[in-house]
Amino acid sequence: MTTMTLAVPDELKRKMDSFPEMNWSEVARQSFMQKIEDMDLLRKFKEKSKLTESDAMRLGNEVSKAISSRLRKMAR
Repeated sequence: MTTMTLAVPDELKRKMDSFPEMNWSEVARQSFMQKIEDMDLLRKFKEKSKLTESDAMRLGNEVSKAISSRLRKMAR
């Protein structure tokens, strides 16, 4: 197994130290694995997609507006 060194902000390290029972290396491994799986899924989706980048941006903007509108209605 390869050893990797990570830099974290001091405040994050203090918070991590408040949970000595946690295996932070395992948490990091799981997080890395999840991110890799997410990125693989996006890569596969992108390879099969017929959307252009501008189509994707337009759809993303429409989704963002719809979610924002729904959240504003919920906040009332």
